[in-house]
Amino acid sequence: MPRVFEHQGWRFFFYSNEGDPREPAHVHVLKEGREAKFWLYPEVAPAYNHGLSARELRLVSQVVLERRRDIEEAWHAHFG
Repeated sequence: MPRVFEHQGWRFFFYSNEGDPREPAHVHVLKEGREAKFWLYPEVAPAYNHGLSARELRLVSQVVLERRRDIEEAWHAHFG
């Protein structure tokens, strides 16, 4: 699981096997057993949410939006 970065205890990462064919660029977020997946485009949006409160989802969405370029660069560096 390639780690992109951490923020306030949240781990932002990819799974090494992201589907075949590979899904569009996205990031997974995990903290204390709570996980969400966010699409990067056409807009930052949750693909799923397992256990994040509305407040946590807003916070993490904002971080993904602010760091979208970093996440996308890491995605292309890892997956080619």
